[in-house]
Amino acid sequence: MLGKELGKNLNTFENDYVVFDLETTGMNPYDGDRIVEVSALRVVNHKVIEEFSTLINPEQHITEDVVAVHGITDDMVKDAPKMKEALTGFLDFIGEDILVGHNIKSFDMNFLKMECMLQFDGKVPANDYVDTLILARHCMPEMAHRNLTVLAEHFGISPEGAHRALVDCRMNQKVYECLKAETDKFESGIKTVPQCTKCGKRMVIRNGKFGEFWGCSGYPECRNTMNISR
Repeated sequence: MLGKELGKNLNTFENDYVVFDLETTGMNPYDGDRIVEVSALRVVNHKVIEEFSTLINPEQHITEDVVAVHGITDDMVKDAPKMKEALTGFLDFIGEDILVGHNIKSFDMNFLKMECMLQFDGKVPANDYVDTLILARHCMPEMAHRNLTVLAEHFGISPEGAHRALVDCRMNQKVYECLKAETDKFESGIKTVPQCTKCGKRMVIRNGKFGEFWGCSGYPECRNTMNISR
């Protein structure tokens, strides 16, 4: 859905939504980087009912260091739809639904905003959206890192094939539902995060030679550790 203003960032758990993910030629849409793949899943009552995915011809070279991340080459996109055609299909798919994605506030929404402004007379995506990275910071404070693959592995979700848009959408949908369960644990008092007994800062889960342990978030100034009780 296009409009005059970008949609609002929500910190909510929805029953019905569209998960989406982009792959790009680089990190900065304001410096000429473009989208090379967009995928989405429509979710109704927590169940995936429909998929959308397309490669996009960015009309620019995809560098080797970027190919190393997502595996999408110039040859793969040479016959793919160009930006306006691909985005039209994506916008038709999402309609007015709430969007969900990982780190989309800082990354994906900026790419969508820039491309839509260029292709659709200055209009921008008006859908409200949920960033699962922001949610994870609230309900997974014990974790030192919260990228999508780390969260997926934490919840027992396979990250195989990560960094292709449709695979990341599938991972993200499952992670989003798991984050809801974690939030429910906090609200019911089942889940708490310990504080460091030496400096008072919160503890975070770290991986060591013999498995996971609690380490102080004040590391390296404070090196206190605790065993994790299961």
